[in-house]
Amino acid sequence: MPQFTETELTAAVIRSFEDTPDPRAKFLLQELVKSLHEYVRKTDLTFEEWEYAIDFLTRTGQKCTPIRQEFILLSDVMGVSMLVDAVNHRDRGGATETTVLGPFYVGEHKVMPHGADISATLPGERMFVQSRVTDLKHKPLAGVPVDVWHADDEGYYDSQKTSYATQGPTSRARFVTDADGRFFFRTILPCSYPIPTDGPVGEMIVQTRRHAMRPAHVHFLVDAPGYQPLITHVFMAGDKYLDSDVVFGVKDELVASIQKRSDAVMPDGKPTAEPWHLMTYEFRMKPGEGSAPKPMMANATEAA
Repeated sequence: MPQFTETELTAAVIRSFEDTPDPRAKFLLQELVKSLHEYVRKTDLTFEEWEYAIDFLTRTGQKCTPIRQEFILLSDVMGVSMLVDAVNHRDRGGATETTVLGPFYVGEHKVMPHGADISATLPGERMFVQSRVTDLKHKPLAGVPVDVWHADDEGYYDSQKTSYATQGPTSRARFVTDADGRFFFRTILPCSYPIPTDGPVGEMIVQTRRHAMRPAHVHFLVDAPGYQPLITHVFMAGDKYLDSDVVFGVKDELVASIQKRSDAVMPDGKPTAEPWHLMTYEFRMKPGEGSAPKPMMANATEAA
């Protein structure tokens, strides 16, 4: 009869997965057991701590909704999301750097014409975004769908608001690149903002005296046929949280200088009566295959 002691238990659990048909699933499960058991032994985990962890994970699941994914938020603030991103994009070869998807990608991206104002109903300083999608040799890629989304000037995404169910998306759209690989649109200048702190993840951030802030940014998801999907942000230069992003998502290459302009005409030739900001950025795509992510809550159901 086996003796499930501290020293023999781990080996027994690992053996229990020996007949797993999928070799990758078997490997992942056995390595997970090794890491979890080592953590328990290394920390001398108490019953009270184990019970708190179970309760924490239970409440994390209960906080998830069709438009909120608390588990992805937990993964983000623990640095796991960025680590998964890093090990899957080790060699960029000159392609634009990647970063986390985040918990507010809900997949509701309506195709809009170039020059459209995706934040027309929102207050805030106006911004014009002009961008281009190319290959590694700067050859333009035409007909490429690009999803964009960002927070408003108070730091909230549309899906965080009670009005989302009835009024639909704002500061969120899809553009398709033209023959020169370009796309452009109007919006408002996003600001730095806190991650949601009304759930168990926020509770952990507060209790551990970490700040909850993300630097201002715009999300982009570029999905060009024949190229690896690109999930990234463009951050605003000068933001005070660039060096301490709560989800560890900043990379130097992704920080853009945002110009403040007073021209009476924006780059698309249309007039404007107020000062505005200009963001310019080029996305370089890496050849390869892959599928753009789906909103996870739509599949189970997201996350973000």
